Amino acid sequence: MGLDQFLNWLQETPIAVAIREHEILFPWIESFHVLAIVLVVGTISIVDLRLLGLASRNRAVTALMREVLPYTWAALLVALITGSLLFSSNATKYAHNFYFEAKMALLAIAACNMAVFHLIGAGDIVRWDAAGKTPVAAKTAGGISLLIWIAVVVSGRWIGFTLH
Repeated sequence: MGLDQFLNWLQETPIAVAIREHEILFPWIESFHVLAIVLVVGTISIVDLRLLGLASRNRAVTALMREVLPYTWAALLVALITGSLLFSSNATKYAHNFYFEAKMALLAIAACNMAVFHLIGAGDIVRWDAAGKTPVAAKTAGGISLLIWIAVVVSGRWIGFTLH
């Protein structure tokens, strides 16, 4: 089964048809998706702004991450579920939409940036966090993350305006 065949099958599943054809189902799912994305981006921004030294400078990065990231992960789960449901409703059009493809690529880049930060930048976080001086690598990861998430939001908003 090729990609387009799979996408056609997906958008013809009963749940995808219901989302597409029911008058208020799509808007409700989309609303939960947007709220989840707001929470994801908002909580990540809190950490990124701390890494950049622009906010919460009197708080340890480790403490801030411990408090905020559980909300990030929960919201990300909701965003993935609702986003998958929205995608299924019109899979062939979404899959071939430039802004959807850009959003997916940016999400992958955001995941790589986070992985690099946690594998490399956060390796000695206890040392630099206690000293109160964020290293350039951590600041860079925070700045890149912030820019990527802004681009994710912009790409996501453009999907709806270009999906015909």
